[in-house]
Amino acid sequence: MSSDALVIVPTYNERENLQPLAARVLALPTPVDLLIVDDNSPDGTGQVADALAAQHPSIHVLHRPGKEGLGRAYCAGFTWALARPYEFIFEMDGDFSHNPDDIPRFLEAAREADLVLGSRYTQGIRVINWPLSRLLLSLSAAWYVRAITGMPFSDPTGGFKCFRRRALLSVDLGQVHSNGYSFQIEMTHKIWRQGLRVVEVPIIFTDRFQGTSKMSRKIVWEALWMVWWLWFQNGLRRSPRPRPEH
Repeated sequence: MSSDALVIVPTYNERENLQPLAARVLALPTPVDLLIVDDNSPDGTGQVADALAAQHPSIHVLHRPGKEGLGRAYCAGFTWALARPYEFIFEMDGDFSHNPDDIPRFLEAAREADLVLGSRYTQGIRVINWPLSRLLLSLSAAWYVRAITGMPFSDPTGGFKCFRRRALLSVDLGQVHSNGYSFQIEMTHKIWRQGLRVVEVPIIFTDRFQGTSKMSRKIVWEALWMVWWLWFQNGLRRSPRPRPEH
């Protein structure tokens, strides 16, 4: 292990993006390790990942037998990371919609927080290459999540995050039930409702130019019911549970 920070990138058919993405991560002024979690991509992404790992000791690969969804891929990556002494553990998409150059800003914010969320909607709307319908869906989802759960974040469905180790250890990954984009909501809620510190940093989100989006109707429906389940789990509260006095 060459760094105390690990960037987890789940991949499924990201062959065209993986090599340039890895190059950007390796070129950062702050050294970070990279874990590629590949779901047996039929386009050979896993083989590209293995070749990169053979060349660079800071790149690691976790092969999974098949496509089981975003949530399962990240939980596998988190488990891998927590078995090693990483202090800062990132989620980042493999399609360049998240800018690797933002990683040092996340690390700076994480020194004083338990979870850092990259926000597309702090300091205005900062989204490139999305149709209006997709933007409205995302903004509506953010409002819906805030209204039901009480989480005061502008972008609770975003997938560019940095967890402190203690935050991930506070979550029973075996009890994380969601698998699509609602996975992002669930993870943030499980940490926020414990009273741990969650902050947002502004990012510019650029929709993919290579490959195809993983969005589907099933993912949307999962998010719609998941927030009610989280509210129920939190004892019908729209605020963190009171922390016990020591």
